[in-house]
Amino acid sequence: MVFPPRGDKRGGFIMKTICLYFEIHQIIHLKRYRFFDIGTDHYYYDDYENERSITDIANRSYMPALNTLEEMIKENGQYFKVAFSLSGTGIEQLEMHAPQVLEKLQKLNETGCVEFLAEPYSHGLSSLANEETFALDVKKQCQKIEEYFGKKPTVLRNSSLIYSDDIGGQVAAMGFKGMLTEGAKHVLGWKSPHYVYNCNIAPNLKLLLRDVELSDDISLRFNNSDWEGYPLFADAYIDRIARLPEEEQVINIFMELSALGIAQPLSSNILDFLHALPACAKEKGITWSTPSEICSKMKSVSSIDVPDTLSWVDEERDCSCWLGNAMQREAFNKLYSVADRLRIANDPRINQDWDYLQASNNFRFMTTKPSNVGLDRGIYSGPFDAFTNYMNILGDFINRVNALYPAEIDNEELNSLLTTIRNQGDEIEMKDKEITRLKARLEKLAPAEEKKVAKKAAPKKAAAKKPAKKEETAK
Repeated sequence: MVFPPRGDKRGGFIMKTICLYFEIHQIIHLKRYRFFDIGTDHYYYDDYENERSITDIANRSYMPALNTLEEMIKENGQYFKVAFSLSGTGIEQLEMHAPQVLEKLQKLNETGCVEFLAEPYSHGLSSLANEETFALDVKKQCQKIEEYFGKKPTVLRNSSLIYSDDIGGQVAAMGFKGMLTEGAKHVLGWKSPHYVYNCNIAPNLKLLLRDVELSDDISLRFNNSDWEGYPLFADAYIDRIARLPEEEQVINIFMELSALGIAQPLSSNILDFLHALPACAKEKGITWSTPSEICSKMKSVSSIDVPDTLSWVDEERDCSCWLGNAMQREAFNKLYSVADRLRIANDPRINQDWDYLQASNNFRFMTTKPSNVGLDRGIYSGPFDAFTNYMNILGDFINRVNALYPAEIDNEELNSLLTTIRNQGDEIEMKDKEITRLKARLEKLAPAEEKKVAKKAAPKKAAAKKPAKKEETAK
């Protein structure tokens, strides 16, 4: 008989628990955009490639993986749980080209075994550039998630698990109770990722740290026959978790959903492996929990100090894959140079392009770093080609912003002008509503007036007929 480990004296679970989380994001592919297109072509996207890629991923990864997760929930009831985060731009692509994925996620949501997390709508790097833009980016995605799944997220996951003390402070100020990030060795040192920690400058924000090795064994190495752990079986994987020290209770396994079917092909039996995990975990007395459950039930053991930004990308686990060279930094700085103006103006046509141009993959394509994970640059022959194409598009985009709101007008003056315009618009709207109300009242009064007129006319007609009746009686 297997006895579950004793509870942690700090309170919380009485046994080990696994937190399984998947990211769903879709790259918005930009089209080939040349210098001479600036000022003449304001549409920046490769519609064919966007439809082709999301359809392919939905068929090869998302739907088979979600179907498997649905079976796991049905077979295990409330025992098995899983979490997702969806970028707003990813949801938009699914709405257009693969709505069956959203329908399946809604069906999973109805089981009560799924949690949806917050993240920036654009899947961008706004947390590194502009605090107010970051807050609005997250708020916009939360509204989208609530619209689809009926519940506002309480735990946030930043793009690519980007985190620092300052970002944690911003997230806590937004009202979130927890945040996911990377269990990077250079941050943890001798500490284990298998505890709940808290933000150094905002103690109320709890941090769940990704177990790098256990996560990457599935998402990166599962089908690698040269890997010393190959082939990986579910019982052996769970045994490793069960053998962890008794007091290490929280095992966070985070990855992209596309790892199941794309990074690790379905022919590798990756879904059979996944399907077998709950039964193996149950035998060892290991439970499954959502991020919000862990944040609610587990106490933090200590804060972690993260003065420099970390992420889950590359060996360095930092932001150098997006901002590591001069080209990337120039593109990044130019993009966010108009962030305040865009936020003040809030123009719908500009906002959609703003979301798509913020996406982190636009900067990733410009990297000159070697990576142990293959990077598909799509239409680009190299980093300089990606930089040139993006800067051409960005040049046209900023020209459009300046055409609407000239650069000579500073942000304070622009804010004042737009506030006046909005107030006038509100006043006009109120007057329009009053006119509509009065028209409706007149329409109601008109039939009443007609009835009054009819009643007054009716007795006169009756009086004219009465003498005729008397004459007939006399005869």
